[in-house]
Amino acid sequence: MNATPALAAPTTARATQVPPGTAIHATLPGADFFDAYEVADRHPTRSALQSWLDVAARTPAWTRALMFVRNKAVRLVGLKDLGQLHDDHPPASGRPLRDARSYRVGDRVGIFRIRHLSDTEVVMGQDDKHLDVQVSICKQPAAPGATPRVVLSTVVHIHNTLGHAYMAVITPIHRVIARGTAQRLADHGQN
Repeated sequence: MNATPALAAPTTARATQVPPGTAIHATLPGADFFDAYEVADRHPTRSALQSWLDVAARTPAWTRALMFVRNKAVRLVGLKDLGQLHDDHPPASGRPLRDARSYRVGDRVGIFRIRHLSDTEVVMGQDDKHLDVQVSICKQPAAPGATPRVVLSTVVHIHNTLGHAYMAVITPIHRVIARGTAQRLADHGQN
């Protein structure tokens, strides 16, 4: 029997709610910005972190260019140059970079530090004087007759006027990058 459209996971990234009951959802109180995008999970047996590592390794040139411009611009106002989503940072375990089993909470993955880690959810974050950002990849099991899904969520807590100005500029760009990243989660391994 086919899944009803309401139960089927989208093959194209679509906006959704931050998944209730998740570690990222627990960070919502007081958030100044949050969004989430869901897609079909074509690799439900991969851990959430492995899904992120696989997608970050394939960061497209246009995203790299936007991050480059962002990093140059924010240094002018005294904010951190974060680097790139795909930057390699050896895990404390000393094990392979592209193997999720190598990482623990506190290790750095690209521009983020791992804050929560389970097979079904990884929460990564980056704090600065103007705002704190957390990003989650969350694997959602399939309801009977439906496809499993994966949700990419972002939660931001702003600290000051600079943070509000930064978010006013970056929000439209963030949404394009987040939706594109979610789509790559769905497309990974597909021809």
